[in-house]
Amino acid sequence: MKPLRIDVGIDKIKESLLSRIDNTDPVEVEKVGRYLKHIEMYRRMERTVKKEGVSVTTENGSQSFVKSHPLLNEMNKINSSLLNIERTFNFIEKVEDDYDDDGLV
Repeated sequence: MKPLRIDVGIDKIKESLLSRIDNTDPVEVEKVGRYLKHIEMYRRMERTVKKEGVSVTTENGSQSFVKSHPLLNEMNKINSSLLNIERTFNFIEKVEDDYDDDGLV
């Protein structure tokens, strides 16, 4: 089975969101912009953590200890913000035709 690709391009996400909201509502359009900025920030942090590792060694004088990467906490905050923004979108309901293969239902 082919692994699921989760790194969808920002342009595709933008296109998808803009097709599902009222583009004449500046508040909704602003939410899309904020949502995309949050995704970009999250992905930058994710690349940094991937490069540096999920744990970092901190040296404090003669002490040395390992702790989780500070960006992990920030990534969790951004993820929460993304979820909060998602909840506030006023998506336009798609009107589905009342047809089946034989005609009207």
